[in-house]
Amino acid sequence: MEPELLNEVPSLDLADFTSGDSEQKNKFVADLGSAFTNIGFVAIKNHGLSDQLRISLYEAVQRFFELPDDIKKKYEHPELFGQRGYIGKGKETAKGFKVADLKEFYHVGQPEPIGTMPSNVFPEELPDFTELTLEVYKTFENAGKTLLRAIAIYLNLPEDYFEDKVNNGDSLLRALHYFPILNPELVPEGAVRAAAHGDINLITLLMGASAEGLEVLRRDGKWIAITALPDQIVVNVGDMLDRLTNHKLKSTIHRVVNPPREKMGTSRYSIPFFMHPRADMNLTCLDSCITAENPKLYVDMTAGEFLDERLRELGLKK
Repeated sequence: MEPELLNEVPSLDLADFTSGDSEQKNKFVADLGSAFTNIGFVAIKNHGLSDQLRISLYEAVQRFFELPDDIKKKYEHPELFGQRGYIGKGKETAKGFKVADLKEFYHVGQPEPIGTMPSNVFPEELPDFTELTLEVYKTFENAGKTLLRAIAIYLNLPEDYFEDKVNNGDSLLRALHYFPILNPELVPEGAVRAAAHGDINLITLLMGASAEGLEVLRRDGKWIAITALPDQIVVNVGDMLDRLTNHKLKSTIHRVVNPPREKMGTSRYSIPFFMHPRADMNLTCLDSCITAENPKLYVDMTAGEFLDERLRELGLKK
């Protein structure tokens, strides 16, 4: 039987998983698995991110994007393929689209890089930007590891299945600025703040954005708006987890639409955390997710190979 089509993202409490109560824990695992097999998105509370930290980071991010372009460009390093530092306007185009998204953003990666990971780049003008982004990075990384434990149980894997794969993983905290559209007539035809796309990584953790606009594509082709309460974060399945589970857990297409005309002159800020594994993680579909009714969909590759492929598709790597 087809699961019902949802008009909103299910809300769950991460404290139910960590409480020590086995009944609550099992219910959280079942509900999370149901949400990720149905709509691919869920709203989570008790994730470890305080209101004050969220507010302080948004203030620091806003101050950075208000800096003159020549200062922001000091932190743009094309040789890092958009993986660290500032990425300017018109640089990223969603897979399958020809027009760049109407955004600029800043990437903060693993605080203690390993292997070939690049080191972080921080704006010297804003020391609190460094401090706050690193604190939020660690907070989201911890919440992400907890959620991956629940996902592992749902998939009948050992609870710590993902632990060594994401330890010192290549995760990214992205501070996004969807800049004001002061003259809508000059916007290229078809350009939106973020065109329809799936995320590359295992899971994405998103703190509440500063304005509405996020929409998710339901199985029946209908777009539904995603909103979260201030104390919630939105978590969704990325393409790597979709591949690993042979599309049992769904990486759902989502987008950020342009605001109504009367709000086009306003900024929108958003801060997602893209939880990536280490580059050597094997994304070969799990045998348990391959059946006669659900044959294997994806070719075998590592997380590093998949990331490289997608960076080229996005135009960040030639």
